[in-house]
Amino acid sequence: MTETGGLGALFASSFLAATLLPGGSEIVLAALLAQGTVSFWPALGVATLGNTLGGLSSYLVGRLLPQRKADVRAVAWMRRHGAPALLLSWVPIIGDALCVAAGWLRVNVWWCTVCIAIGKFARYYAIARLAG
Repeated sequence: MTETGGLGALFASSFLAATLLPGGSEIVLAALLAQGTVSFWPALGVATLGNTLGGLSSYLVGRLLPQRKADVRAVAWMRRHGAPALLLSWVPIIGDALCVAAGWLRVNVWWCTVCIAIGKFARYYAIARLAG
């Protein structure tokens, strides 16, 4: 597999893993780095970008949901902590719910993007360092 092909597969895996669909982008990242198929920083950037965009797609789903009374933990968490709660957007299941809740609450999309990206970068950086 070429580096371009590996990065493309990593982007797709990272994007899908951040949506409501299950995925294992961490394994793809670690495998590509361990095999030497991709370089460290491009792989880290592509994984972070794909996963951040996937998280923002969940944010968009929340924006599209009707504004009705909601008593959900993720909504309460977002009301209490705001966009910084999205630093945990990488956590399986919880992260997806936080992104949807942020969209539903109409939290500022730019702050959400920054917090999502930081959280996802930190997780991928740790995985990449362990794999590389």
